[in-house]
Amino acid sequence: MHYFCCPNSDYGRSSISRSGVPPAPLWQRTAATRNFRPIYCLGVLPLLMAMKAPLAAQDKPSISVDVKVVNVLASVRDKHGEIVTNLGQDDFKLEEDGRPQTITYCSRETNLPLTLGLLVDTSFSQRRVLAEERGASQSFLDNMVREGQDRVFLIHFDRDVELLQDLTSSHQKLEFALKLLQTTQQQPDDDSGSGNGGGGGYPGGGGYPGGGYPGGGGGGGYPRRVRGGTALYDAIFLASDEVISKQKGRKALIVLSDGVDRGSKESLEHAIEAAQRADAIVYSILFVEEEEYSDGGFSRPGGVYGGGPYGGGGWGGPRGGGYPQRFPEDRTDGKKILAQISSQTGGRLFEFSKKQSVDQIYRQIEVELRSQYSLGYTPDSSAGLGYHKLHLTTKQKDYVVQAREGYYSER
Repeated sequence: MHYFCCPNSDYGRSSISRSGVPPAPLWQRTAATRNFRPIYCLGVLPLLMAMKAPLAAQDKPSISVDVKVVNVLASVRDKHGEIVTNLGQDDFKLEEDGRPQTITYCSRETNLPLTLGLLVDTSFSQRRVLAEERGASQSFLDNMVREGQDRVFLIHFDRDVELLQDLTSSHQKLEFALKLLQTTQQQPDDDSGSGNGGGGGYPGGGGYPGGGYPGGGGGGGYPRRVRGGTALYDAIFLASDEVISKQKGRKALIVLSDGVDRGSKESLEHAIEAAQRADAIVYSILFVEEEEYSDGGFSRPGGVYGGGPYGGGGWGGPRGGGYPQRFPEDRTDGKKILAQISSQTGGRLFEFSKKQSVDQIYRQIEVELRSQYSLGYTPDSSAGLGYHKLHLTTKQKDYVVQAREGYYSER
């Protein structure tokens, strides 16, 4: 079953709906709850009068105590970066909005069911790493997911956000969904570069007036700006708000992306807030190709060489053809963005490199998810609605605690 991203006409936000059809408004789903005028028969009046006295005796006000318990999942590492698994309740210190809190319980969450969302960036910038992501994700899910206990969903995002697989513990369904992952092609903007170059080609082509495929021509001016969509914030928002928030127990998202958002309706702040409200931990895996950020993000002026069949005038200068580079306005620090998302939700940022493969990163995430502490406390009565900052530490000074930085109180 596929879910699609579609605009919400009431709020202008993204939403997921089955088969592309938005859910019916609430008023359309409550027609059966209309008020009915009570009708009494004369024959039942004496009976009602007889029942009045005992009912009145039972009509005393009852006292309902609604105790709010906040749960915090945490991982702890020593100064060498190794996971610490032998701590107890008295080893932790917790503050909410700067006020010390009493931890009422502490346990190791090794066997509790896990709800996990895999969010994969399939924009053009990920074209070289997608195959490795697909294979490593399959191995991770094979090792991590216990059929009948853990459940996983898979989302891919580029210009749109699409749910390739709804919550399932079936390894077969997840394997099939991973095979559906493929990158989109870049689309040029309407504005073309300046210059006299022909330099034809696909994709992008040379300057204005541009040459066509199969190219040729001399040099090119500035390359066209080539853009794709990367709805990163929308993907996190929708995964948190429409899937994860409806689940109980341990919940986590794993985002594989370069961290650069283009075209989301939701803001970064709204995406983080949705994850926090859903109690979801977000792990980020950063994939960045060096060529995406070379030359400081500026395209070179068109030069002397023609382009050949693949994108004339793209690089400009003595190198001639190639894929065009990003303009300065595209220079977003994706690593910083992903680090912010993960740190504020209690997750962690990992960076794919020659020294650290996707498989190695997934193994670290698996260890963390199987080594979490679950801490609980009851906030004092002065804690109101809205966001509350949390600060969790251990009494051992050289231990590093990884936990969410706050939570939203609904009552």
